[in-house]
Amino acid sequence: MNAPAPLLEVRHLRVEFPTRRGTLVAIDDVSFDIAPGEVLGVVGESGAGKSITGAAIIGLLEPPGRIAGGEIRLAGRRIDNLEPAQMRRVRGKEVGAIFQDPLTSLNPLYTVGRQLVETIQTHLDLTASQARTRAVDLLKSTGIPAAEERIDHYPHQFSGGMRQRVVIALALAAEPRLIVADEPTTALDVSIQAQIIALIKRLCREHGTSVMLVTHDMGVIAETADRVAVMYAGRIAEIGPVADVIHKPKHPYTVGLMGSIPTVGQDRERLAQIDGSMPRLNAIPKGCAFNPRCPKVFATCRERRPDLMAAGTSLAACWLHDASVAKEAA
Repeated sequence: MNAPAPLLEVRHLRVEFPTRRGTLVAIDDVSFDIAPGEVLGVVGESGAGKSITGAAIIGLLEPPGRIAGGEIRLAGRRIDNLEPAQMRRVRGKEVGAIFQDPLTSLNPLYTVGRQLVETIQTHLDLTASQARTRAVDLLKSTGIPAAEERIDHYPHQFSGGMRQRVVIALALAAEPRLIVADEPTTALDVSIQAQIIALIKRLCREHGTSVMLVTHDMGVIAETADRVAVMYAGRIAEIGPVADVIHKPKHPYTVGLMGSIPTVGQDRERLAQIDGSMPRLNAIPKGCAFNPRCPKVFATCRERRPDLMAAGTSLAACWLHDASVAKEAA
């Protein structure tokens, strides 16, 4: 049985930030797919390039950031080279966005109902009455009680968790096929996080929506994602099925990440840690960017940069998985 065609295809994406001291490369040759109805988790330390990748996909890179290479296709159509007006029509209608702080997505001067209705009418051919009915239904579907009354409330009248539900309703307003969720649970209490995770999973299941879930929380990834991409210094270090990446990581960086997570019932005095820190964009080392911190580094790692290669059920950008090169490390 043939796998369905990917909804989102990112090929050799490169994002640059020109500065007076030279050009900084924030995303360097990143490629991945997301299938219809799939949740792809994207994890890594701060500065790995997770959020910039999401911003590039939805066309919201902060100037002077720019896509300098590669391409992004949505349902086969290239979207990275669209004019701003064309991209605005894609954003909302075909691609929704959920951000970390719901207050940055909501206008404090307008009721949530007005914002929902405006969004719906921008992208769907509905009357004001039909759009309001749809807005109420969206608020109900995202778990907001007494939606008929709350629709006329302002953002400040909602708790943080409820505001995030409103943002999810906004993201779903025009029935997009893809949602880019950038740290959607970080600012929320743990109990509210669990509710938002369950809500995202249910919406994917019911609507067939694909999700790119950007986070640094492996617990959220384990609960929500089908596959996970681990990013480091603007590149993908490993990508594969979520259970395999968590329990059988193939890249030394992923091994370090997983080793730093406490396990319930495990008696350890100290958690494992990865020595050093993520390199600055203007000081990314030659060869594999992780080589100064890698416990398994050998000569080739310092000279040549590895591409993603087969490593069990995953792909890992590590020379240990190239038989001809790995002999050197033995």
